[in-house]
Amino acid sequence: MKSDLIRVFQTLEHPCGYYADRNARNLVIDPLARGLPQVYGSALERGFRRSGGHVYRPHCQSCRACVAARVPVADFQPDRSQRRCLKRNRDLVLHVAPAQRSAENFALYQRYLEARHPDGGMDDPAEEDFERFLACAWSPTRFLELRLDGELVAVAVTDVLPQGLSAVYTFYSPDHPTRGLGTCAILHQIEWARGQGLPHVYLGYWIAQHRKMD
Repeated sequence: MKSDLIRVFQTLEHPCGYYADRNARNLVIDPLARGLPQVYGSALERGFRRSGGHVYRPHCQSCRACVAARVPVADFQPDRSQRRCLKRNRDLVLHVAPAQRSAENFALYQRYLEARHPDGGMDDPAEEDFERFLACAWSPTRFLELRLDGELVAVAVTDVLPQGLSAVYTFYSPDHPTRGLGTCAILHQIEWARGQGLPHVYLGYWIAQHRKMD
């Protein structure tokens, strides 16, 4: 009788991306498991995230700083700052597109990384880096596109599951710094989930009082 169990691996320790004086390690669900697409939603509820074809969760020996965050859609009400963000961006047109690389979205991705992560090792991505990082063959991914007068200004990479929407990654134009396009994308993901009757929007990991989380 074939087992339905799916293996979970523990990585070796590696330098933490948030604290220079700490090491990190992850739990990773077997990326070759046939049942991975079926357990992905349940794993999301248990604090896992997807990056490319890997579903992982921090599992550091002496640190629990990373907190898996999600928005309960039914209870969410935008605050004053978020309402102003939506008002500033009411001229944007939204479209849900297949998760496919195009010359247009790849050029936007390159410009975003050049502006946000200069000399950080991510600022010169190849086409295969884009595809390997943002989607995989089994993931239920869509691109939420935000356009200004026809120009693509933001893409929210979103996994669509019965448990909710997972905000995998957002990249946007550096030419509109006052619009708050990242915040705008999340607010529209929340509205998207509400319209679909989905309970949560999963935002990833949050670290209290960390400068990268400001």
